[in-house]
Amino acid sequence: MKNIPSLKTTAIMVVLALAIQSCGSVRVVSDYDTSVDFSQYKSFAFYKTGIDKAKINDIDKRRIMKSIESNLLAKGFNISEQPDLLVSIYTKSVENIDVDEDYRFGYGWGTWSPWYWGVGGAYTVSRSTKGVLYIDLIDANKKELVWQGVGTGYLTTDVKEKEELIQKFVSEIIESYPPSPKTK
Repeated sequence: MKNIPSLKTTAIMVVLALAIQSCGSVRVVSDYDTSVDFSQYKSFAFYKTGIDKAKINDIDKRRIMKSIESNLLAKGFNISEQPDLLVSIYTKSVENIDVDEDYRFGYGWGTWSPWYWGVGGAYTVSRSTKGVLYIDLIDANKKELVWQGVGTGYLTTDVKEKEELIQKFVSEIIESYPPSPKTK
């Protein structure tokens, strides 16, 4: 019975595992118009008006568009000047600031008496940026949104890591297209 971890230890381990997993992963959700037959869409083009409104730098826009293009081409789509779908993106980010106090316990020579038991603390401040990428697929004829994929995850400023992260965001979002056929 002595080898069974306490409930507190187990809870701490679960929280740490979830925190580690959430930092390295992209969470994806998608939504779509259930009345649409997605098999009709074979070609795409980028919707410049929508992409221009995305509040990120042009380098990252190009990275995202290049990744979307390669993922859609891999799914059998063609780029066209008369597309079935228009692709637009939207981004947003939130900066998180976490302040943690690290408690330290000890004993030794103190100012109040020759012996004391003291508690000392140090603060750790960390910053992280959580980004959200929306990929919208718009029916080119009707000019209506038919599918939207959303990826959420933590961002980086390292160029190489950023390129890999953008590819991961886009590929995981596009992976959920087309929506699974309805089951009756």
